Amino acid sequence: MSTYLTSDSISQHVKSLEYRNLAFINGRFVPAQSGATFETSNPATGEVITQIAACDAEDVDLAVQAARQAFEAGVWSALAPAERKAIMVRFAELIDEHCMELAVLEALEAGKPISECFNVDIPDTANTIRWHAEAADKLYDAIAPTGKKELATITREPIGVVGAVLPWNFPAMMAGWKLGPALATGNSVILKPAELTSLSTLRLAELAHEAGIPSGVFNVVPGLGHTAGQAIGMHSDIDLVAFTGSTEIGRRFLEYSARSNLKRIVLECGGKNPQIVMPSVSDLKNVASHVLAAAFWNMGENCSAGSRLIVHRSIKDDLLSELLKQLESDWVTGDPLDPDVQLGALIEKAHMEKVVSHIEQAKSEGLKLVAGGERIRSESGGYFVTPTIFDDVPRDASIAKEEIFGPVLAVIPFDTEEEAISIANDTCYGLAASLWSDDLNTAHRMAAAIHAGTVSVNCFSEGDATTPFGGYKQSGFGGRDKSVYAHDQYCELKTTWIQLS
Repeated sequence: MSTYLTSDSISQHVKSLEYRNLAFINGRFVPAQSGATFETSNPATGEVITQIAACDAEDVDLAVQAARQAFEAGVWSALAPAERKAIMVRFAELIDEHCMELAVLEALEAGKPISECFNVDIPDTANTIRWHAEAADKLYDAIAPTGKKELATITREPIGVVGAVLPWNFPAMMAGWKLGPALATGNSVILKPAELTSLSTLRLAELAHEAGIPSGVFNVVPGLGHTAGQAIGMHSDIDLVAFTGSTEIGRRFLEYSARSNLKRIVLECGGKNPQIVMPSVSDLKNVASHVLAAAFWNMGENCSAGSRLIVHRSIKDDLLSELLKQLESDWVTGDPLDPDVQLGALIEKAHMEKVVSHIEQAKSEGLKLVAGGERIRSESGGYFVTPTIFDDVPRDASIAKEEIFGPVLAVIPFDTEEEAISIANDTCYGLAASLWSDDLNTAHRMAAAIHAGTVSVNCFSEGDATTPFGGYKQSGFGGRDKSVYAHDQYCELKTTWIQLS
């Protein structure tokens, strides 16, 4: 943890915050055309932070017009990749310079622990922008292997106007995952943050403009899903929508595309991710550390959360004992602005009640509760739930099947390798998985058999900026975030066939 991250420095930044609460369209902050606003609140206290401009279809249309005009004018799309790179690198530098401010905004509005925001989320946002910027002038187009009398070039061109619709669990980081490749390839972007977490994204837009990204190239339209989000999905002058969120809402964007202009859709959706622990593992302390991080990082509000621990029966009790020991000593739930806290507040009251209802249902089904399972700190006005573990969970129990999106871990024993794989794949999702084994052959064999976009072996990881992230089955559609593969989905491929004389 950085020595700069102290209670005093955090408190000073909270007092000095200036909230950007208007839409950012064509290079300036503007109110919604209707004048409407909505509240954004602090989930750790329940208190209103500020009012945000509530954009609707009219505002989205203005943003699309600005984005299209900028795209056709070539102020960004026609720049040499090296020129785009230089501006985006400056954007990343500004994110780094304002790391504390952005981290405090996210901790306040999302209930996320300030230590994670400051040490992970905001630096990752800057790194993602920087990584895609550096790739911009290093990706080559191609020449097809034709005969001597023909020349065929295969080139990537920016797709045009991109709509990006973000989740509330990682506001700035997910903005970076969309903005990095979309901007590096020359597109104009209209970004809609989740209505629960708009503040850091609006500040990012201002920093991007300061870095030199031209007016109209990066716009932010805060608003509700059924107004601003639907307007983006239905707009016939948006060429692509990139969405991260629930599978339910992801389906709607596919419908919007079919009902409008058949825009390209890229979805990263839910997960019910397995963590498999084989009997060969020798370091249960290390395994337990990663298992807890996978299950409870960001309060379990993570699409890649490892919410199913599938562990061999011969080592289950020993591993569970180590989990409970580390949970008590290392995982503190409390004020997100406390730099020593690992677990903050759930995003809102309705979501907290949903998580608690899953826990109560598991109790009513007679499942064995061994840790947590209750709401705490209610006197704060915030939405806190203790990290919760159920043992000996049947594979068909509700908490083993449904995405809870909260700090709940289901421990499921198994006896054979084939059974472990069967349990792991017994879900409509396929986003991520983790696997522990000290046997290399077992690790390779099982990793190949697991149906997931990312499989981490002997750790919990989503990879880094160089690796694609997305899912199988109902966890994803149309493409991947991160890596150079993300660039292709924001481009059109053009073949130019030249007949030579």
